[in-house]
Amino acid sequence: MAGRVGAGRLSQWFREFQEPMRRFMGGRRGVPAADLDDLAQEVFLRMLRYDREDIVTDPRGYLFKIAANVASEWFMRARQRLPHESGWLDDLVDDTDLVGTLERAERDSTLRAALERLPQRMREVLRLHFGEGLKHEAIADRLAVSRRVVKRDIIEAYVKLRSAMACDGHRLSGGEMSVTASRKP
Repeated sequence: MAGRVGAGRLSQWFREFQEPMRRFMGGRRGVPAADLDDLAQEVFLRMLRYDREDIVTDPRGYLFKIAANVASEWFMRARQRLPHESGWLDDLVDDTDLVGTLERAERDSTLRAALERLPQRMREVLRLHFGEGLKHEAIADRLAVSRRVVKRDIIEAYVKLRSAMACDGHRLSGGEMSVTASRKP
């Protein structure tokens, strides 16, 4: 019968020879127990690719010969891989401060909401000052207001933002204001 090994016959061989083949490969040097299922699968996949089913008179012997070859190849490949020890995982430390990151995200959210509650001109003054780095005179020229109005808007914005942050239990320093306020409200 020409063609590949029949699926029904291969299923029968799989059920019949899987455990003995796993024991056989498990006893071979260099085959970790964790890899036995992968090796068994590889053996049967190779069997699926074989196209001369009629020549196989002793399926158990044939499968075990394939298993020996697969285990040998597996061992040779494993020797070329970099060695590793589970203790190395202990050295991998994530430097991310999750609590700090969450607190900053919450504080930024509170600050964004407080910025959105500011009057439009105050938000624009802050954006121009912190986002574009403009001086009070340049902001005044751009918005067609006096320098005194710009200065007063910045001071009042600070007061309102600090008050909003204090109500939510956050502390706002000038540096945080400049970083967060530079984002577009």
